[in-house]
Order: sequence, then C-alpha cells, then structure tokens
Amino acid sequence: MALRCFSPIRGLTRIWPGHPFPTRLRASGSLAVLRRIVSARPSSGPVPGAVRRLWRNVVIATLTCVAATSASVALRVHAVSTGPVVALATREAQVTAQITLTDDPKVRRHRGGRFTQDRIVIPATLTLLQTPATRLAVNTPVIVFAQGSEWTRLLPSQRLEVTARLAQATPGDLISAVLLVRGPPHVLTSPSWIQAAAGTLRAGLRTAADILPADQRGLLPGLVVGDVSRMDRQLTADLTEAGLSHLNAVSGANLAIVASAVLAVSRLAGLPLALRAVLAAVAMIAFAVVARPSPSVLRALLMGLTAAVALGTGRTKDGVAALSASILLLILFDPELAHSYGFALSVSATAGILLLAPRWRARFTGPDPAETPADAALHDDSDHERPVSTRAGDARRHSDPAPRGAVASDPACGGGVASAAVLGGAGVCGSACGGGVASTAVFRGSMASDPAWCCAVSNSATRGAVTFDSAVCGAVASDSVLRSAATLDTAFDGVATSDDVLASAASPSAPIRSPSRRHLRLPRWAAEAVAVSAAAQVAVTPVLVLMSGQLTLVAIPANLLAGPAVAPATILGFVAALVAPFWPQAAQWLVIPAGYAVGWIIMVAQWAVGVPLATLPWPGGLPGLGLLLIAVAVAIPVLRHRAWRTVALTMAGVALVVVLVVRPVAKPWPPPNWLMVVCDVGQGDGIVLAAGPGRGIVVDTGPDPVVMDRCLRRLDVRDVPLLLLTHPHADHVDGLPGVLKNRHVGAVIVSPQRVAPQESSRIATILARYRIPEWTPPSGSRWQLGPSEVTILAPDPSQGKAGGQGEGSLINNASVVAHVRWRAGSALLSGDIETEAQDELLRRLAPRADVLKVPHHGSRRLDPAFFASVGARAALISVGADNDYGHPAPSTIALLQRLGARVYRTDQSGDLAVIEQDGRLAVVARGP
Repeated sequence: MALRCFSPIRGLTRIWPGHPFPTRLRASGSLAVLRRIVSARPSSGPVPGAVRRLWRNVVIATLTCVAATSASVALRVHAVSTGPVVALATREAQVTAQITLTDDPKVRRHRGGRFTQDRIVIPATLTLLQTPATRLAVNTPVIVFAQGSEWTRLLPSQRLEVTARLAQATPGDLISAVLLVRGPPHVLTSPSWIQAAAGTLRAGLRTAADILPADQRGLLPGLVVGDVSRMDRQLTADLTEAGLSHLNAVSGANLAIVASAVLAVSRLAGLPLALRAVLAAVAMIAFAVVARPSPSVLRALLMGLTAAVALGTGRTKDGVAALSASILLLILFDPELAHSYGFALSVSATAGILLLAPRWRARFTGPDPAETPADAALHDDSDHERPVSTRAGDARRHSDPAPRGAVASDPACGGGVASAAVLGGAGVCGSACGGGVASTAVFRGSMASDPAWCCAVSNSATRGAVTFDSAVCGAVASDSVLRSAATLDTAFDGVATSDDVLASAASPSAPIRSPSRRHLRLPRWAAEAVAVSAAAQVAVTPVLVLMSGQLTLVAIPANLLAGPAVAPATILGFVAALVAPFWPQAAQWLVIPAGYAVGWIIMVAQWAVGVPLATLPWPGGLPGLGLLLIAVAVAIPVLRHRAWRTVALTMAGVALVVVLVVRPVAKPWPPPNWLMVVCDVGQGDGIVLAAGPGRGIVVDTGPDPVVMDRCLRRLDVRDVPLLLLTHPHADHVDGLPGVLKNRHVGAVIVSPQRVAPQESSRIATILARYRIPEWTPPSGSRWQLGPSEVTILAPDPSQGKAGGQGEGSLINNASVVAHVRWRAGSALLSGDIETEAQDELLRRLAPRADVLKVPHHGSRRLDPAFFASVGARAALISVGADNDYGHPAPSTIALLQRLGARVYRTDQSGDLAVIEQDGRLAVVARGP
C-alpha cells in the first residue's frame, strides 16, 4: 500500500498548506531536489533547508496517503464482506433479484466440456433480493454469470429481474457475491439516454466496419471504442506477444487524440481559450462514456480534465502533479484499482514518460550548437568539466522564442516548445503554454494541437512496451490492457526542466562536466519517439515481470512502427461512429482508410511475433522481480564505463549472432525432409503431415487456435487439402479456427459415429460458414498427397460402437484412426481410442507401424496386446505439462519402454518432427 501511495506525494507536497518551497522549486519540481540529495553534490544557499522541509513533507504526505487509502479500502472491504447478501451466498441460496448493469456484457467463448454455450459475464449492482422467506433492499456489487444471446444486447444502466443462485465471491474481489443466473433476464427499464446513445454509436461503427476484412473489422472497433466483441483470438495473441495489446482496447492515447482534434478544430474556429478547454473536457467525457470507463481511461480522463482546468484558467501545468492527484483520487474512490495490473501498468508508463523520457530525449538529440551552457548541462557525459550556467543563462533558454526542434512557437508561449513529433506534422504553440512543451501526434500536417493542452497520453499493456501519444504542457495520461505498448508522441513540462534546478542553483563558478565526445544525434521527432517508447517500456517492465514472467524485446520497435497508424485510425473511426446513425454510407467511406491504418498495425504485429527472441522467458512473480533488480544493478555500472560497456555490447552482439544465425543454421525448424510434426498444443492433439511445398494434412487441431496457427506458420503451411478431426472433444477440435485462418481447406473428415451431437453440430456449422465439405469416409478409404499416403482404419460403421466407461469413453472410442505410409516407414495415428476400441482394431486389422502416436495422451486405459502388436520403435505423446488428468500414466510409459519403444513427449520436448534420414524414420525435437 505504501508503494501505491508514494506516487501521489509530489501532488500532495505541492498543495500542502504552508508549503515553504520557493517559487522556482515549485515550478521545476521537488524531484530535482531529491536528485540533489542522491547525488550528494555540495551546494550553498537555501537548498539544504528546502531539502529538510521536503523530507518532512514527504513523510507527512506518505503517512497521510497511507491512512486515507487504508481507510478507503477497509470501508470497502467491510461493506462487501458483511451483510445479508454474503450470508445468503455462503448458503448458495436461490433468489429472485433485481440488478442494475454497470458494464457491457463480456462473452467467454465455449471451451468444450460440460458447457455447451458461450457464457456471459456482467458486472452489476444488486438492488433487490427476494427469497421465499424475506425481501431485502440492498445496494452491493456482484458479478453475473449467464447464458444466452439475449444478454449480449443489454447495455449499462438497464435494470433487470433474474432468477439465480448466489455463490461466494473469489477472495480478493471487492464484490459481495456471484450471481449464477438461470434463464433469460426480465428487462425492467431501458438504458439511460446517454448509454443508449453510446450503444448506438458503438453499433454503428460495428456495422460500418462490416465492409472490412475480418481482422480489420474486429480491431477497428476495439481500437476506437473498446468494442472487442469481434476480435480474432489469433490477432489478439499476436498483438499481445508484439507488445501492442493496448491497441485492441481503448487507451488514454485514444482520449488524447480525440481531445487534440477538438482543440485543433476549435482553435481554427477562433474560439477563446476558456471555451476551447470546455469543449475539450466535454469531448473527453463523451469519449469516456462511449468507450466505457475502464481504469486506464478513468486515469487519463482525470488527468485530462485537470489539464483542461489549467488550460482554461491559465494556471501553471505540471504532469507529475496531475498524475499524482489522479492516482490518489482514483484509489480513494475505487480501492479495487490498488490491485489492478492494468492500472499499475498505466501509472508506471506515464511516470516513465514524465521522469525518464526528457533526459533520454536530450541524450539522443545531443547538445544543440546554439544552446546555452545550461542546455548543455542536460547532455553531459560525466567525463569532463566546464563552467556552469547562471540563472540569467537559464532564463535565456526558457525565453528563447524558437527552442531546438520547435515547429512553431508563439512569443507569448514563454519558451514552450511545440513539436509535431510524428510523420512530419505541424504543431503550434499557444499563448497559455507557460513554458511547457507542446507536442501532438499528427500525420502529414493534417492536424494541429492547441499547445497549451495538457494531456500527454501513453498506453501500456500486459506483455510488452507501452503506447504513448501526444502530451502537451506536461500532463500525461497512460493506458494499459493486460499486457503492453503503442503510439508515441510526447510533451514534458516541469519535469523536462527539473534538472535545471541543480545547474541554476549552483555557484556560477562551480565546474560541471562537459561533453567532449561526439554522440549519435537523432532528429528531434525520432528522439522523442524512441525516448518515450523506451522510457515507458522500462517503467512497466517490473510490472510485466510480476504479471507474465517474460520480457518483450520486440515491443519498442513494434510500437515505433505501429504508432503512426493509431491517430488516423482513431480519428477516422470515431468520426465514422458519430455519422453512422445518420449517414451509414459516409461511415463506410470513412472506415475504408481507417481499415488501411489498422491493416498496417496488424501487419506489424504479425511481423513482430515472427522475430527471433521476440519474447525472452523470465521468472515470474517476486523471484523474477528480484532477478530483474539484480540485472539492473549490474548493468548500470557496466554501461556507465566505456571499456566495460564495449565488452558488454560485444558479448551481447556475439550472443545475438549465435541465437539468430548460428542456431537456426545448426538446428533449423522445421528440419529438412520432415514428414510429420506433432505440434506442442498443450493438453490435446495437433498433427501435420507433409503434403508438398506449402501444403499439409492436419490431423486434429488442439484446444487453442492461436497455438495451432503458429505451428502451421512455422511449417509454412498455407494450404490444407485434407483436415481430419478424429473426434469432437475440445482438446482436438477447438483449434479449428486457427487452421482456417488465412488458409484454404479442401475437405474435412469426421467420425461417422455421431456420439456427441451438440459438438458435431457446432463443428458442422463452422464448416458450413466456410463452405468446406464434411466427409465421413468408410474404413479403407485412402488418399495420396505429396509424400504421405493416408488410409482410414477405424471406426468401421459395420462393427457398431465400441462402447466404453461413460460418455467420455464413448466419444474417445469413436475416434478416427489413420495409418500413414511414407517411403521410409509408417505411422499409426490412433486418436483417443481406449481399451475397447484398441481391442476391436487389434482383432480386425492388427496394424503395424514404425511410429505410434500414443492414444489418449498416454492414458492408463490401454490394451498391452494392442501396443505390442503395433511394434513401434518410437512412441509420440502429445500432452500438456502439469495437466489435471495424470497424463501420461507412469504405467503406460513403463509398458512402452518394455516393448522397446523410445518415448517422446511434447510437454518435455516441444514440437516433435518425424523425418527421413538415411532411408529410415527419425524423430527430431524442437525443444520447449
């Protein structure tokens, strides 16, 4: 809790009654004084007293913040953990309840097993509770679980009456109970007018996007208004792995882009400054309603409103103060954010942009030839000395009407820098900027931002770098989505100049270090983009390690490439949403260029996931965080010394060459002459047979379409002439969309025994949508495709059903069994057949093979005589690590070894390839 509270300290110390800091220290920021303490440089004048007062205020502010947030959390926990609702949930009582929806319904896709429909999850407020014995009026948060398509059409603010069973909430969730609803809801009220309008805009954008390709029509509504109902799972996974996951949901970047566009239009219309601020605030509130107030959007909205107030009143703006106040207010009024990874990523990214990016940007641009000594102090390389600047010199820098990199600067701007940082756009510095740096994301000069605007935006998510967008005059908004990174543009106000406190407060004659080496200088727009991306990524890395246990190395370049497309996609998409209810044709015209923008983002994501070492495995949780701190502690002194830095970079370069060049040459994947690959799909089956260049026969698709698609990508399979689904269990068929994604599938073979009619019907519906024929060939059917000859051995409809212990065994024993022959040998693909079907196949055919795909992931339900009859030299087991079924059974492994078969497991060796080597079959493991 103390860590959560520390970030608002600066905001509290700025407004603390009787705050004794000099005006100069307040304007440039107390963090500069903290850096003075850490650096321990000698000083004179009032700074030591200010430092003592600062520490006193820091302690007081920390204790106050801890007390306030602790009290808020305690009150909330007490409210949701006591009362009649909790008591009824403990008894799992059946109730009739009235609820008010507080968010949109979220669909959890069907994953097989006992649930045969998609499940709906909705946050709500329970207002009325009725049991056979009592009727209670309450007001407590709950989570609703339901089924049925009628739920997906509901909107926030609607009141419903439902029949449900109460269940206990998950520990740590600030809700009183879980409501397990049975049957459809009875709608009591319509949504409020504002939610109805928001729903109409969201639906209009979805409809307009129907003309786009599938990937684009799913991503565009997600990027613009947070509607991910049609997002492709494969695309979601690609964005996450590439560090771009913030782009499939609304972020603070979107809010800043919309606000900047409103400011630009209002400025062109000649509106006064106060009215521009009001319009920007209204636009941000309206956008937050349409996009739904997620934690990151709320944080960005508060920071933006703070900046709007400062803009309209002409007050001094400061990004860190706005961030601090936003964090404190949000945690006080919504304590659940205190354990939200998304909120932590959002705050961390914003803090990184404010505190790290300005100095890094200065390092990348290098000292300007015309800069004052005070400017050069920002770029010192800690190797040489030169005289320090005076306050007069410092003042000259801040009064310079055209600072380096400025596109345009109004003399009344007080030296503020307006930088159009993306794609050569144009920025204009407004009269109220007050020394801030104004920057906006623009494209091809088509947008200008009011430079006095104070809403920098950054975006971060669950796996990778962070997304950043425009910031003007220093207030920064940051966003996160479970894993990552994105657009870029910056502005830094007080923090950008806070280092100057040290220079201006020092003695004029005191020496400071001066650069003598030439540094690589980047254009200002490129320096801003790189500095913001890198700063945000560094800031969120500790949170990402705690979340996912990996480092996304490709996130920064992916965000640099994808960033320029975010602003046009957001603006065009939002305008399309606004006009769709009145002029649908115009909305479609607008989404066409927006589709090109999101198409570029999709292309970048697909490229990024194919880059070697896109993600680096790392221990998760606290051990991983500790290891990261040790690595940083070692890296900093190494990189600060030129000789050590040279050695470290050389070693890193050698390691990179080994990983990217030597390893693929020494151990390529797929290996040459591969005939069959058992994909590591977790707990399930997914097999690919070679059928010629770019072609493959797929046998089962595993439980996850993302994993299956990536396996096929690695094998460069673009055409699937034949797909064989052995039986309709989720771990064999739920990856079907991954096979169908961007590939032609000729025909699908399914079992003739329809022992699971609901699952079989679901598969048939998917295939019909893609117009793929569904075959049920008899035993003995044969196909020759490339080097592979496939023969169907079972089931034989004339023999009847094999039986089994329960419904699951009946479905397993109905598996299609195939025999595959190549020039160098053969393989038996046995699906999930158990003892009964194995015995029937042994009596009827007694097939033999060099390689056996062990049935049912190595289950103990086997026939030893069947295994002995096959006579396989290699046994391949497709199984998930640490699965709940105990697969593979130790007795099965022991039997195979006694029979002389060498056992290979995907949970230990990753993908397994069967290749032809010296006229015989061999097995090659890709590695986990």
